[in-house]
Amino acid sequence: MRLLEAAKITYSAHEYDPSLVNGMYVATALSQDPGRVFKSLICVNDKKEHFVFAVPVNLELDLKKAARASNSKSMEMIPLKELLPLTGYVHGGCSPIGLKKSFPVFIDQKAEPFQTIFISAGKKGFQVEINPIDLVSYCHGEFADLAP
Repeated sequence: MRLLEAAKITYSAHEYDPSLVNGMYVATALSQDPGRVFKSLICVNDKKEHFVFAVPVNLELDLKKAARASNSKSMEMIPLKELLPLTGYVHGGCSPIGLKKSFPVFIDQKAEPFQTIFISAGKKGFQVEINPIDLVSYCHGEFADLAP
């Protein structure tokens, strides 16, 4: 949230029970449509390059679509044990904002029509509500077809 403030990006902060790590439960706790609440997934391609993909919590990342979006031959989720050392974030608190190291970011195109979406603020129990275009701009990312 400090990074968004420094970049003068408008957002709203929302708190929820930090014991909730399932995105559907988070959406329910926030009284939001799960299609507006996005989860951040870290993946690695065939060249060992890392990427961030954000998809609605009610959908799964299609790894073939993720590979296509990133011009990779193949894509897979990173092992959970690599998440913290690689990103600085724990499971349930991963965000495309403020990563330890910069990775290419892809946000599912289903975010585009919304005025705002919800995404992790980088810590369990906190989400930011942000305009998806502002998010993509801040992360130097792009919208892509990533989920069914």
